[in-house]
Amino acid sequence: MELRGFEPDVQALAAALRGRAWRLATAESCTGGLIAAACTAVAGSSDWFERGFVTYSNAAKSELLGVDADLIVAHGAVSEAVAQAMARGALQHSKADLSVAVSGIAGPGGAKPGKPVGLVWLAVARRGGDAATACQAERLQLDGDRAAVREQTTLLALRRLLAAAA
Repeated sequence: MELRGFEPDVQALAAALRGRAWRLATAESCTGGLIAAACTAVAGSSDWFERGFVTYSNAAKSELLGVDADLIVAHGAVSEAVAQAMARGALQHSKADLSVAVSGIAGPGGAKPGKPVGLVWLAVARRGGDAATACQAERLQLDGDRAAVREQTTLLALRRLLAAAA
C-alpha cells in the first residue's frame, strides 16, 4: 500500500489539529497501524500525533485500551460498542484530544452471521464536549479484497477525523 496516497488528507488533518492545538491517538485492529503510519509518514507529525495503539487481539483491546472483556464477549470485537470503547480508551490512555478506533473484518476469512467480510466499525472520540458529540461511531460495509478494505478504512478514518477537528 502506498502511504503517499493519503498525504493530502493527512496534510488537511494536520492543519486542522495544529489550528486547535490538538493531538491525535489511534486505536487500530483491522488496519494494523496503517492509520498511524499514514499520519507519521508526513514530516512534522510529531506536532500533532500523540500515539497509536495496534490492538489486534481481544486481549490487547482490554490490556492497552481498557475495553471490558465482557463487552467484547457480549457484542463481539467488531461492533459499535467495542469501537466506541476503543476510541474512548485511546483518549484515556493518552494525552490526545481526538482519537479514532477501527475494528473490522478485512477478509478473506473471518465472516460470521451478520458480520460479513468488509464490515468495519469506525469510532471517533473527542475529549470534552457533550455526550452526543464526544464519541461517534459508524458502520461501514466496504468492498474489495483485504488490502482494499484496509485502505478504504484508513482513508475514511482520516476524513472522519478531519471532520471532527474542523
